[in-house]
Amino acid sequence: MTILEPTLQPATIPGLSADAETGGVLTIDLAAIEANWKRLAGMTVPVDCAAVVKADAYGCGLPQVAAKLYKAGCRTFFVADLGEGRTVRSIARDAVIYVLNGVLPGTGRTLADSNLRPVINGPTELAEWDAFVANNNWRGGAALHIDTGMNRLGLTIEEGLAISSRIRAENHGFTLLVSHFACADTPLHPMNDKQIRLFRELRILYRGVPSSIANSSGIFLGGTVHCDVVRPGGALYGANPTPGKKNPMRPVVELRGRIIQVREAKKGESIGYGATFTTTRPTKLAIIAVGYGDGYARAASANKSKPAADVIIARRRCPLLGRVSMDLIAADVSDIPEGIVKRGDYATLLGIDIGVDELAAAMGTIGYEVLTSLGRRYRRIYKNP
Repeated sequence: MTILEPTLQPATIPGLSADAETGGVLTIDLAAIEANWKRLAGMTVPVDCAAVVKADAYGCGLPQVAAKLYKAGCRTFFVADLGEGRTVRSIARDAVIYVLNGVLPGTGRTLADSNLRPVINGPTELAEWDAFVANNNWRGGAALHIDTGMNRLGLTIEEGLAISSRIRAENHGFTLLVSHFACADTPLHPMNDKQIRLFRELRILYRGVPSSIANSSGIFLGGTVHCDVVRPGGALYGANPTPGKKNPMRPVVELRGRIIQVREAKKGESIGYGATFTTTRPTKLAIIAVGYGDGYARAASANKSKPAADVIIARRRCPLLGRVSMDLIAADVSDIPEGIVKRGDYATLLGIDIGVDELAAAMGTIGYEVLTSLGRRYRRIYKNP
């Protein structure tokens, strides 16, 4: 395995364990990411299975993930911005790389120099890109994004219809027609059928241009929406693309936090900021050196509508008590026999027994946000590079 030093930490001090320099250890299993991509690619044959690696590969490390997937055979990548695209290009020399945020003013030359394909998201952007292409005789191509219901990015249906005749030109410049599901993680949502119908009609108008609409959850809506390219993102990193059902993906991330103190609180004492929790019995606490400054959200604390998140200590589930603070959380270890939990031990905050979707539910969010919030103070370990 390879180890990446935390970006905010100095080099390891000779004679001092790297673990001792940080409050937590984040282990990312690159083989699991590869296995998840291969599973989805196998489900969608003969469609091209791309990889969405935006947001630092969903917090897992863009250079490491892109290199692993490229070695595994992935040849189409989607990133959010130009900087991410250039990073992937430095690793995947002959891959097709689409930049989802499109063309910002003055970026045409840089996109072309790195052989990146912008996803065109509006008529003004299309006009700017067309001008750059004409002035520079650029033939690298671009994707055209037409909005079928998200109202986020993309040309409107009417705008897409208005320019559809240009595909009759020999050098129309479109290498992919793109849209995006709004509700694919809810298979019976009526929005799915609406978007599928609209995109089917658009594909007829843009016949001959490859198309793509399916994200991670969209892949599980069935082969009729796989089109020519599928774009899995969160599922590659272990998030469940089929909420309410067993997760078909392998877990990727394990987060362990260092226990820096074991202490006693008497019955009737409060714990943490705001005194939001008061003990009802003598309570033994494990204080763990991870908090919202590390991406472990304050929302993991208990409130009136939900219990707090759990952590795993000595192979037992232990609930958090009080509020998550910037650098620390407190876990109830009262039911673990005396002497087992010790200062310097680790608590597992995320892993096989506490999946990313479970932790997300405890935080009132989604697995995607948990992954992309993983802090940079952790010591990162990459397994199976």
